[in-house]
Amino acid sequence: MSQAVFPVLRGLGWSPHKIPLFSTRVSTRQSGRKVKAPNWVYPIYQFELTFNYLRTDQAYTDLQQLMGFFLQRQGQFDSFLFMDPTDNLVGSQVIGVGDGSTVLFPLIRNMGGWVEPIGQVANVPTVSVGGAPAAGWTIVQPNFVQFAAPPAIGAQIVVSNLQFYFVCEFQADSLDFENIMTNWWTVKSCKFQSVKL
Repeated sequence: MSQAVFPVLRGLGWSPHKIPLFSTRVSTRQSGRKVKAPNWVYPIYQFELTFNYLRTDQAYTDLQQLMGFFLQRQGQFDSFLFMDPTDNLVGSQVIGVGDGSTVLFPLIRNMGGWVEPIGQVANVPTVSVGGAPAAGWTIVQPNFVQFAAPPAIGAQIVVSNLQFYFVCEFQADSLDFENIMTNWWTVKSCKFQSVKL
């Protein structure tokens, strides 16, 4: 898994798209009744960005940054990290309760009652156990907290100020760059999606 971070560029246009995608098996019986079963516990997120302009001259290298990033990934071959500007922070989240033996806890987020694991940690969050600042813990990439000793039985483990990336890959092996005027380019559709870890 690559640790390369998708570049932040000035020409990002409106409106970006973010699509949660599930996979469900649907079987229709002879009676007409449908039987459904989910294939995935958690969704894949599809993103589509538009870049209204990518400048390329002595002062600006937006085109080179995006094209170079795509070329380094070799299209959909390699993964990368994407920090969604509107969805990248967990303010405070209970990630588990001590049972006296577990030392590894997944980093999760709650989105309107839906709880799912994050993609990859982007910073060093604050961790508390039973309401007190925790010691003797470390981040295990991509998205776990590991304690040196198990938290006490019944103690809530809370993570605060957690910033995270979506781990993604491009959806195609090509990306259409259009030269709209001298030193100005555009990308009408840059599509990528999160990957299962």
